[in-house]
Amino acid sequence: MNSSKHTELANHAWSVADLLRGDYKQSDYGKVILPFTVLRRLECVLEPTREKVAEIAEQYKDGDIDPDRFLRRASGHSFYNRSNLTLKKIAADPQNAAKNLAVYVGAFSDNARGVLDRFEFAQQIKRLDSAGLLYQVIGKFTDLDLRPEIVPNHNMGYIFEELIRRFAEQSNETAGEHFTPREVIQLMVRLLVAPDGDALQLPGAVRTVLDPACGTGGMLSAMDDLITELNPDATVEVYGQELNPESWAICRSDLMIKGQDPENIAFGNSFSDDGHKRKTFDYMLANPPFGVEWKKVKDEVEAEHKELGEAGRFGAGLPRINDGSLLFLQHMIDKMKPVDVDGKGGSRLAIVFNGSPLFTGAAGSGESEIRRWILENDWLEGIVALPDQLFYNTGISTYFWILTNRKSPDHKGKVVLLDARDQWQKMRKSLGDKRKQLGKEHIATVVKLYGEALAVAGDAEHPLHGKVKVFRNEDFGYQRITVERPLKLRFEVTEETLAALEASKAIQKLPQAPALADAFKSLMGTSWGTKQEAWLALKDAVVQAGGTWPTGAPFNKALREVVGIRDPEGEVQLVKGQPEPDAELRDYENVPLGEDVEEYLTREVHPHVPDAWIDHSKTKVGYEIPFTRHFYVYEPPRPLAEIDAELKLLEAEIQGLLGEVTE
Repeated sequence: MNSSKHTELANHAWSVADLLRGDYKQSDYGKVILPFTVLRRLECVLEPTREKVAEIAEQYKDGDIDPDRFLRRASGHSFYNRSNLTLKKIAADPQNAAKNLAVYVGAFSDNARGVLDRFEFAQQIKRLDSAGLLYQVIGKFTDLDLRPEIVPNHNMGYIFEELIRRFAEQSNETAGEHFTPREVIQLMVRLLVAPDGDALQLPGAVRTVLDPACGTGGMLSAMDDLITELNPDATVEVYGQELNPESWAICRSDLMIKGQDPENIAFGNSFSDDGHKRKTFDYMLANPPFGVEWKKVKDEVEAEHKELGEAGRFGAGLPRINDGSLLFLQHMIDKMKPVDVDGKGGSRLAIVFNGSPLFTGAAGSGESEIRRWILENDWLEGIVALPDQLFYNTGISTYFWILTNRKSPDHKGKVVLLDARDQWQKMRKSLGDKRKQLGKEHIATVVKLYGEALAVAGDAEHPLHGKVKVFRNEDFGYQRITVERPLKLRFEVTEETLAALEASKAIQKLPQAPALADAFKSLMGTSWGTKQEAWLALKDAVVQAGGTWPTGAPFNKALREVVGIRDPEGEVQLVKGQPEPDAELRDYENVPLGEDVEEYLTREVHPHVPDAWIDHSKTKVGYEIPFTRHFYVYEPPRPLAEIDAELKLLEAEIQGLLGEVTE
């Protein structure tokens, strides 16, 4: 089926909006259209066996035996409907449409009925009936041909995604939170599965797949399709979790129709209510929402972090509250299969991120610690930079992170960075922020380049050599050192000094504060090079004025703040015989991991500030992945003569145009 056909079918379904206008707000159209589309799809799938199922249901109607397994077998699916009713029959009886539709929906098996319940379908039936629209809406959907032989499952996914996109536009929601462009998924699953091609073709291969933010299930479907394409005899079990009820319901219905177990799709928040606890998977992939805060589950996540530590999912660290992307990654890593002594087992996972997880967070922060944990465990296999304007809800650049705990020997200790930002073609028509797409040739190029990354990176003659770089894990690490410089002061009494004296709370609370101020006035304009000289002069002035000199560290500290003036040529202040650091001159440097920081200080800092030193107690180790910096190519500015010539040409054109106007 081509794209125009599934768009035509989506248009047919969405045409119901013309009936709803006035009785429904635009933002509520999807609450009717989506569940009715699901219902019509289920009906079309069950149509060939409908009468047979109804006969068996009638046979067991009054018996004590649960006919569920017989009905499933008769329907040929994991779901069924026991009723003789159809949407066409219901539409033909407008007076009883609401009652008959409720009976029809109630006759579905529990798993199918649960899907419709998530749409709050019963409420919509009542609302449509009260508005006198129910039989008309049903009539519209009876004309929608969604039989599997006309609309294969893969294309049905496109229709649902198009409807959700329109629903999101009407609701001012973000469509990209619900699904990912299919060509992006195709690239993602191929990068994920490519190294396992031979193993997947073994007889009796069984693979489990998880998407913890599965939306409508597009990624799960693509993984299922690819693995069975490589090995038609393979068994693929897909699992997911989704927070949005409409997306969850669509994903469940899709799995039911494909013969997968819909119970594998959990509903709820993956962080606070993990639907797949203690399970591990062969493959995992996800496109979590970008930059979405996790404040709603803050208590549960922080509790797991503190109480379980490394035994839980979030032991490595917690990112800032306004972006939970790295929580999803930790959640997925927790579900990787262990690798046995023979090197068998293990998992591969891929996740879509924006640029933030690459570098956000300084050394010691939650984000940096999570990157450190991943790299020091040698799980990060590669990062692929994608073109911008590729997703429906954002035009920013995005990246695939690909991780595994079973790297091939030649990849151990290494990370591949692949720049695929130029692999795109312009769309004929934009969809939201999506103006670019990946063609089949682009997907093939990137997959091939990723598979040959080590060889291409080592071959300077390869035409795509500049698009691939390979680094050691530790190349992304650095030591965050604190460079201190001594506090240097001169001491003086000025108008500013006296004003500061009156503003100092530590001094003003002393009973002799007024006497100090009067005594200091006699030294107006005096300056001293050392603290000892200044204190002797100030003390003498106070005593001569008949006052007493306060004692104690708080007074001395406050007085120094009042009369001490920073001066590069001033006296170095000491604390227990050691230079006191000046907080205003404190600086920080990132030194590559493994480099001697004292040698770095001597080479890079001392030529400029010879008296600087490192406070080793404050040194932290951090990790960041500056992707764009590694692929930056310097472009020299155009010659001034060329720019000048262009300006003169433009001036001449403007003069010519002005001349035409004035004639």
